[in-house]
Amino acid sequence: MQLVLNESYMNNIDDFELDENVKLEVRSRESEAIALQIPKDTIESLKKIAAQREMSLEALLRFYIGKGLRQDLSQQFANQVLDSTAKVLARYHHSEDEVAKILQEIRLESK
Repeated sequence: MQLVLNESYMNNIDDFELDENVKLEVRSRESEAIALQIPKDTIESLKKIAAQREMSLEALLRFYIGKGLRQDLSQQFANQVLDSTAKVLARYHHSEDEVAKILQEIRLESK
């Protein structure tokens, strides 16, 4: 078994208990620093949450950005699948209403 962690997870490496069958490999990723204007009260709130989670402020921000990004990318992929489904259904069904009903049913089932 191989466990691969990015550098951002290395701050809390003590939290991982590895047995001798697990090889730990850290992959560095190219990064870029950016400056953000964040209200001071928001920063204070973030610091409190970071402390509760025993994380650094930077790690918490990365976590939140990653989580939001994964959700958005997942939604984008789902939308692409639905668009493709609509195109395929349109080729096999003559009624736009029928295609719309099928897509609506897929949306409801996937919630």
